[in-house]
Formats: sequence, structure tokens, C-alpha cells
Amino acid sequence: MLETLKNLPPGIVGLKATGKVTTEDYERVFEPLVHGARREGRRLRFLYHLGPEFEGFTPGAAREDAELGLRSIRLFDRCAIVSDLGWVRESTRLIGFLMPCPVQVFANRERDDAVEWLRALPEGGAASRRFLPELGVIVVEIKEALRVQDFDALALTAHTWIEVHGDLQGVVLHARRFPGWENFGSLLRHVQFVRDHHRKVKKVALSADSKLASLVTRLGDHFAKAEVKTFAYDELESAVEWAGTRDSVTVPTQAHGEAR
Repeated sequence: MLETLKNLPPGIVGLKATGKVTTEDYERVFEPLVHGARREGRRLRFLYHLGPEFEGFTPGAAREDAELGLRSIRLFDRCAIVSDLGWVRESTRLIGFLMPCPVQVFANRERDDAVEWLRALPEGGAASRRFLPELGVIVVEIKEALRVQDFDALALTAHTWIEVHGDLQGVVLHARRFPGWENFGSLLRHVQFVRDHHRKVKKVALSADSKLASLVTRLGDHFAKAEVKTFAYDELESAVEWAGTRDSVTVPTQAHGEAR
């Protein structure tokens, strides 16, 4: 069975597996945890403890574990797996290599170390985001060199809206200066975000220092369908208003006397 771990630091969620873990366990415990995080737009620092009482997964539970993990992979900031079982530790190391977030394996006696490793993840990111659902607009405030987590969080917000509504009305980038990327992985994630969403964004507004005006042409090259416009750094409200304005469609009327 699966049970929720109690008394973890704020921001960390954990599950403990005992006995045989079934499909019903995932539906009862794990799925609500993941769906709640997606609905609230938050990311997970996840502790999974498979201790000496753990006996394995039923075939259905193993499939559910894999499918749920793939569907929710972008929700995780870090994953800590606590277990002394050799097959769990080795499979986690293999899977962790493919995960977009850091994954670390700890022994049972190192559970406190696992919690500390999760807790030590820096709060916030280089870019904060506000989603304005009444406009269908995401406002991104860029403050420092962009990290992988920033693009993952932005992609999660955009994907959730696009999945329901089809297109994102607008993205507004607000920056005094463009600080670049934290590392090569961050640059790759930027490219991936543009690749996955460039045809689903209608308008892109850049509210920035005049030195960044040269970015406008390049933004237009990246977002194939988007209309791109620049605003001064202090004109953020105007940029949001423009990005959230839906273009009206004029329906042609029939000429007087035309046959119906």
C-alpha cells in the first residue's frame, strides 16, 4: 500500500510504500497528489520511501507508476528515492539519467539526508510568472540568468491552458536587461519550450529597456504565428492590455437585395 508521509518540511511531499503496491493505491494516493499540484500550478519536491516492508508492485501498479510518471514529469523539481533494495536503486539510477529534474538515491538510514537534499533546493527562480486567466496571458518577470526550472514552470502553465483552450492569447516578457542562461541545459530547455509552443501563442510583448529592442525581430522569427510588439520597461500595463486584446473578426454582410 501507499501512505502519505507526515511531518515533512513545507514544500516537500512524500509517500511510503509497504507490502504490495496496487493500482488502487496509485489512484487513491498518488494521482490526487499529482492532480492537485497541476491544478494549483505548483511543482513537487518528492520523497519516495521504499523500505524493508516493501514487497513490490503488482503488474497494474508498475504500469500506473510508469504512465503517471511520464504524464507528470514536468511537475517535479527534485525526486529523492529512499531504499536499500538493489533493484530499486539501480533502476532509479538508470531512469534518473533521463529525468529532466535531479534524482538522488539514498539508503534507509539516510532518509534525513534525503529530506535535507530536497529542502535545500533554492526557492523561486530567475523568472517569476503571473497567469491572467481572464486575458489568457502569461506575464514573465526576468530577473537573473534563466534556469531549467524557469522554463519547466512556464511550460506547465502554458500547456495547461493550451490543453483546454487551444491557444495562448499572449506572453509578456518584462525585463530591464536580458541576463542570459544559467547553463547549457537552460538554453536547451529554452529551445524546447519555443519548439513545443511557438505555433500556439498569438501575441508576444516585450516590455524592456530600449537596449533590448533588437530582440523583437528574433522573437518574431521564433514564434511562427505570433504578432510581436515592443514596449518601454515602464509600460508593462500597456503591454499586458495589448497582449490580452483579441482581434475582432469582421463577418461580411450580404449586399442589399442579394438572393438569400
